[in-house]
Amino acid sequence: MTPPAAARAALRVQPKDRAFILALHAQPASFATLVRQSTRMVNLVEAQKPLLHFLIRLAGLRQHTVDVDGAGTELTFWVPKDKVPKDKSTVREITPEAAAGKTTDKAVKAPAAERPAVVLVHGFAAEGIVTWQFQAGVLAKHYDVYIPDLLYFGGSTSPSADRSPGFQAECLAAALGKLGVERCTVVGFSYGGMVAFKMAEARPDLVRSLVVSGSVVAMTDSISEATLERIGVKSSAELLLPDSVKGLKALLSIATHRNLWFPERLHRDYLQVMFTNRKERAELLEGLVVSNKDATVPVLPQKILLLWGENDNIFNIELAKTMKEQLGEKTMLQSIDKAGHLVHLERPCVYNRLLKEFLACVNAEAPIRSDKLQDRPMIREWLQYLFRKELESHLLQFGCLAVYKIDV
Repeated sequence: MTPPAAARAALRVQPKDRAFILALHAQPASFATLVRQSTRMVNLVEAQKPLLHFLIRLAGLRQHTVDVDGAGTELTFWVPKDKVPKDKSTVREITPEAAAGKTTDKAVKAPAAERPAVVLVHGFAAEGIVTWQFQAGVLAKHYDVYIPDLLYFGGSTSPSADRSPGFQAECLAAALGKLGVERCTVVGFSYGGMVAFKMAEARPDLVRSLVVSGSVVAMTDSISEATLERIGVKSSAELLLPDSVKGLKALLSIATHRNLWFPERLHRDYLQVMFTNRKERAELLEGLVVSNKDATVPVLPQKILLLWGENDNIFNIELAKTMKEQLGEKTMLQSIDKAGHLVHLERPCVYNRLLKEFLACVNAEAPIRSDKLQDRPMIREWLQYLFRKELESHLLQFGCLAVYKIDV
């Protein structure tokens, strides 16, 4: 029955029934409106988290909370499911059942055979598994992968007033100790790279080797001022703590080589989910900068790979070259073309290949050759080029939906 016919029929029935008949015929429109309103209430970034968690769990990782000092400092970690912490009283697993308020009594499995440990340390604009979603599954096939959330990211927190990278490194090293990690390679991106350098300096017994992307040993006055001037912003907080869609779009534009388009709503949802603890994070940015006179380049015993986006607009390739010379002969620099600051997200296939080759070398899984990290022959490059280019484009658009086991 058409709406006009329904209206005429309603006029021929009793008044008490007219409202019911009209409402009955209006139901489809009302339901559609309800669906649209419900969809607007869902945060798309938050809604993707269960899927990302599922894929990370499928790769063999489980989320834990580590009590670092018994005084309220806690770090959330994704760790291999078959690793038993040394001190179970300070490490608790975060399960879907626990999140729903249910309790589970699971038997503790015996520890698996030892594999080299790799710790992936995130940057400033996202928590751990969001930053490393394209690397976690690939590495987990051959290594024990640990993905922490630094303090004031994810579920990590501390009552301490110390906001320095050194304190982050101290807490991270302590948490790794409680998880039973004795030696590891640390892979640090941006802010996470600064934390990784601090941990390598303070704990050479723990850190076997380093991979750093888009970062510096220390954020000195001169580096900070030159970077902000080149980018065209007044402060680090203006760039790294956006409070508007416009600010987030500006950050994404600076951090990537290619112009990426995402719906405006996705930007709004990302702001709401990923930029929490704004006061503490602003203090972290303030704690980064050190004066030029106090800054020194440490003598690090580890092998270091600087894995850089050739078009990084935040920490450019010239800065990486200078840092390589300062760090000495054990440091290698490998750049990836057509990639910006977010090199591990823009070119994940190339990034993963170079990262795995370095890990194989330092863990003696492959013979060390002087040309091991050099570009492959042109024939192989051309055979893989189109496939990688198309694949990486899709990865950026669809995120975690297809990437947890990418291995090219």
